[in-house]
Amino acid sequence: MDINGKMAGKNVVSEALAASRKYETQNEIDKNERPLFHVTPPVGWMNDPNGFSVYNGKVHLFYQYHPYSTEWGPMHWGHQVSDDLIRWEQLPVAIAPDTIYDAEGCFSGTAIEKDGEHVLIYTSVMKNPDGDGVLQNQSIAVGDGVTYKKIQNNPVVTGDMLPEGLSRADFRDPKAWLEDGRYYMAAGCVDQDNKGLVVLLSSADMESWTFESILARNEDDLGGIWECPDFFKLDDHHVLLVSPTGMKAEGYEFHNGNNSIYFVGEFDKGEKKFDGGEPLSLDYGTDFYAPQTTLLPDGRRIMIAWMQSWHNLWIPGGQKWQGMMTIPREISLKNGRLIQKPVREIEKYHANMVRYSDEVVSGRRSLEGISGRSLDVTFVITGNKYSRFTVNLAKGSGYYTRFIYDRENNIIEMDRTFAGFEKDVVCIRRACVKSAECYGDVKEKVDEQQEAQDSIKLRFILDRNSIELFVNDGAMTMSTAIYTPIEADGIELLCEGQAVVDVEKYDII
Repeated sequence: MDINGKMAGKNVVSEALAASRKYETQNEIDKNERPLFHVTPPVGWMNDPNGFSVYNGKVHLFYQYHPYSTEWGPMHWGHQVSDDLIRWEQLPVAIAPDTIYDAEGCFSGTAIEKDGEHVLIYTSVMKNPDGDGVLQNQSIAVGDGVTYKKIQNNPVVTGDMLPEGLSRADFRDPKAWLEDGRYYMAAGCVDQDNKGLVVLLSSADMESWTFESILARNEDDLGGIWECPDFFKLDDHHVLLVSPTGMKAEGYEFHNGNNSIYFVGEFDKGEKKFDGGEPLSLDYGTDFYAPQTTLLPDGRRIMIAWMQSWHNLWIPGGQKWQGMMTIPREISLKNGRLIQKPVREIEKYHANMVRYSDEVVSGRRSLEGISGRSLDVTFVITGNKYSRFTVNLAKGSGYYTRFIYDRENNIIEMDRTFAGFEKDVVCIRRACVKSAECYGDVKEKVDEQQEAQDSIKLRFILDRNSIELFVNDGAMTMSTAIYTPIEADGIELLCEGQAVVDVEKYDII
């Protein structure tokens, strides 16, 4: 049964939804032209992950989707499912902007199970009937895991429910959960000073909602609207993820303009307030935004994000898809910081292992069998007789993406200048190295140095059009899109001085 028995038109598919489904089916790009194991759109544009959830034994991932071009356009919800978070199956478009209340787009949101059905809660955008601009409200669609119908009483949450002074035009990206028999929703908003905040609402039935509190707000200079909030308990603490727009860089932190950050703190259930600590970066690469998490039946909290940046949009001429997701990551807390690791299911697809132990590297070096563009490769670099160690990936015919570890200053630098871009995009990022045992100050200044380490572990996940680096067992990450010709599959090591290296490589098949 649908939510409160109020589904809008059973077994009726709107013209807009039918057209989008037909278009993606007829124009689906060959899988060999896309990454092997990262989620990409079948055709057209993809951005934020939406509705990341488990339903009927499968992991569901929806996403912001414009099938008709490789540019952002009227937002639909694309839909894929997986049994193991690595191999994904395309399902029909879930919802399209086909009503008065969402004619300007079906923006980001969440999915949750209720009474055996899969309920999507999304931001429905409509023109403001009383003036210029738009109104952003929250609406519901109910389905069986494949087909979804919007309910008659949409929108179920409007800006009129918010306190005076909060925006009706920037009120979006709901994340819902069930706790103590009641449904809760966190959504991003801004105040009259255009400072970001997260509002909290609750409901007994998911249709009639009540404003509870401002869960968290920007008390510092942390950008504009806090997009795509996610709020969950992890161990004995609560974690808030947000993606602020227009953040200012500080030292090595927050360089993407639109960044993704998190807070670890405590939730006061009585006051419905979150007391978070300092803002922390989720990823130090060029391409990571709008992360969303889900809880698996085995208790693991899994995070996925859009592996792209609004400031670095570019694709090769003729490419018919734009945007991809990160590999899903298991997240945990250690010493008050998030640890991120590729989901363990990736190991099911490991093949052709090549391993080296205690290899001495001085100068330039390539190792037989260590190459590829869809692989999982780890380097453990030890010693104190070198100053810089470089790993060049996707190398060939003048192309490469390099990662440089400056041991003396404890800095990792990522440089994709020669990764195949034909326009001026941001190519270089630097970050202070962190470990699971000792993070140091999150707001290091550029001229501050940390004590050099005698060992560092670099794990790279490559998948044709992307590289994700996990440093020191996931204590920090750097994610980047690349558009290097697939034939460039070399891996080269370069050491200034002498280091001892262990290597373990697996192809992903």
